Amino acid sequence: MKFKMAPNSLFAILLRNPWWYSFLLVAVICAISAALLPRDLVVFGVIGAFPFVVTGGVALKRQWNTPSAAAVEAEMARIAALSWRDFSLELEAKFVKQGYEVTCLPAKGTSTSGTMSAADFRLEKAGQVTLVAAKRYKAATHGVEALEALVAQKEAMDADHAFYVCLGSLSLQAAKFAKDHVVKVGL
Repeated sequence: MKFKMAPNSLFAILLRNPWWYSFLLVAVICAISAALLPRDLVVFGVIGAFPFVVTGGVALKRQWNTPSAAAVEAEMARIAALSWRDFSLELEAKFVKQGYEVTCLPAKGTSTSGTMSAADFRLEKAGQVTLVAAKRYKAATHGVEALEALVAQKEAMDADHAFYVCLGSLSLQAAKFAKDHVVKVGL
C-alpha cells in the first residue's frame, strides 16, 4: 500500500518551503513548551516537535544542491542569449552526459524523404527512442502547432517519447495538448 500525503497538510506545505521554516517551528514549539508547561512535562512538549525536525531534515536533503532562484534566473538569461548553434551543441552535450545516443535530425524541409521535421534530436537509451524539439526555445509563448507536429513525427517515427524544450510558457491549449499526448515540456 502506497501512502500519499495530502497536498495541503502542514507537512506537505513545510516540504515545499525552505527547510529552515521547519526548524523555526521546532524552536517555537520548544520555547512555548518551556514557557507554558510544568517542568516535568516540558520533555513531552519538546518531543512533540520531533515530526517537524524530520520534516526539516527531509526538506534540507531535497534542497541541498538546488540552485537559488537568482542562479536559475541568471542561467535562463544566459541560455536565452545563446544562438541556436551554441544552444544545440550545449543541449546535445547534456544529453550525451545523461547517457543518450544523440542523432541530430535534419532541419525542416531538408529531409531526404521530403517530410517536414519537427524534432531536432533523436535520443536513444536502453532501447527507448525520444524525439526532442528545441529550435523554438526562445519564443515567449508556445502554441499547439509545434507540439502537434512533434507528436505527428513521434508517431511517424514510432518513437517512445517526445520532449519539447522551451524557455517561455505554453498556451493553455498547448499545455492541455502536451498533457493529453504525454509530451514532456521543459528545459
